[in-house]
Amino acid sequence: MRVFDFDNTIYDGESGIDFFMYYVKHFPIQVVKYVPAFTRCVIKYKAGKLAIEDVFTDYSYILKECCKKFEDPEKEIKIFWDCNQKKIKKWISDMLGEDDVILSASPEPLLLEICNRLNIKNVIGSVVDIKSGEISELCFRDNKIKRFKDVYGDTVIDEFYTDSMNDKPFMDISKDVYFVTGDKIEKIKENGVYLRRM
Repeated sequence: MRVFDFDNTIYDGESGIDFFMYYVKHFPIQVVKYVPAFTRCVIKYKAGKLAIEDVFTDYSYILKECCKKFEDPEKEIKIFWDCNQKKIKKWISDMLGEDDVILSASPEPLLLEICNRLNIKNVIGSVVDIKSGEISELCFRDNKIKRFKDVYGDTVIDEFYTDSMNDKPFMDISKDVYFVTGDKIEKIKENGVYLRRM
């Protein structure tokens, strides 16, 4: 089985951040007040210093408030991807097969729309009610393993593709690991052995 991270691996950027900016564009007066807190959240996430508990206690209110702004969130997600599908890296999306899995911290409703367009049927993301903004389960760091095992049990991960060391826990349980930087793929683990110090 092959498993792919989404943001900065298949998608050129962070889809969650881009979707938040979509909110800012459409509801600037109502949403701009959340930009400082959202920015702090992103910085902590990128630095690997964001705990799951922090998301629920300190930042989930942002998603709840933003989701209230849209009368039809599913429609807005479609419009968002109409504008942002061009950011999918064609060279890596061409690699994907129907049995591959997308595993991401991004909200599943956001992922499902684009993965449907890419004919990818296996998607695991953070479980979010896009209408209320309620987060019931995050697919983040160690929790990615839990979310994966909830769906696939002890299925062997033959290849894992990611751009971030935040995915180190998932790298550790994968046989081969490929690190994606822009348009470059580097094999950093083979047959369970890291090829360089991590």
